[in-house]
Amino acid sequence: MPRRHVNTTKELYAKEVFLSVVRQDGFSVFPDVAEELRADKEAVLGAVRNHGDALGYAVKELRADKEVVLAAVRNRGDALGYAVKELRADKEVVLAAVRNRGDALGYAVKELRADKEVV
Repeated sequence: MPRRHVNTTKELYAKEVFLSVVRQDGFSVFPDVAEELRADKEAVLGAVRNHGDALGYAVKELRADKEVVLAAVRNRGDALGYAVKELRADKEVVLAAVRNRGDALGYAVKELRADKEVV
């Protein structure tokens, strides 16, 4: 039987401290955080909502999560460059990125770069 993961008080405290620091000082702390926080959807969402570029430090699974990527590109369009290819091919994601920052179009797949609705 698989073991159920239960957050310890220490893990919850670490996440709260991380989110507080990200809100105040940006995502410069992200490169130094534990892998557990880079893989924690709540922590990554908190970071990318304030600093879209933090997406670059998230684990691949979260860079493939549409909710996380949308939050990142709405904050900073060029965070699209950190998303997995499938999401760089997703019209909704690309439109959100381009609305925030026009040059984010360069990270979209070729087909969307030629789409008149996106351009």
